[in-house]
Amino acid sequence: MAKVGYSRVSTLDQSLDLQIDALNKEGCIKIYQEKASGKNDDREELAKALDYLREGDALVVYKLDRLARSTKKLIELSELLEQRGIELISIRDNIDTTSAVGKAMFRMLAVIAELERDIISERTMAGLEAARARGRKGGRPAADVKKVAQAIKLYESRQYTLKEITELTGISRPTLYRELGKRIEQQEKSS
Repeated sequence: MAKVGYSRVSTLDQSLDLQIDALNKEGCIKIYQEKASGKNDDREELAKALDYLREGDALVVYKLDRLARSTKKLIELSELLEQRGIELISIRDNIDTTSAVGKAMFRMLAVIAELERDIISERTMAGLEAARARGRKGGRPAADVKKVAQAIKLYESRQYTLKEITELTGISRPTLYRELGKRIEQQEKSS
């Protein structure tokens, strides 16, 4: 089993030294280093580490929060690793999926994350139901039809920039593009 390390800090002025020392002590043959926010899904060095890992290898991190900021993302990554036959070791969290206890701990985290998602969903549905009972609807209010028509006329005149149109009418770019798309569809259907 090859141990491959991944270390990450969120900002350029933070140091990776503590993590790298711990990963070296753990016996990692290769360490991928990254200075990027955990909220970014497109972390290049993590992707390289995942590409490098083979079945039977272990991804080693200093702490689980170095991999992901949310439990959901962490669980998704752990499922990917499990599908590929790659173990996960977190030094500070004492999680090692090469052992039965480590696997059980990680699965417990998955169950808790699923419970958390279900509770949030239930609360959202209850809140929407209570709002509907009081005569309120969810979602954004519909755009003013007159302002949308005005925005389309300004757009078609080709005398104004998109920024000027949105400032003059209060209609957002996405709304304007959506309405223009509807017009094009209608014209195509009628021709």
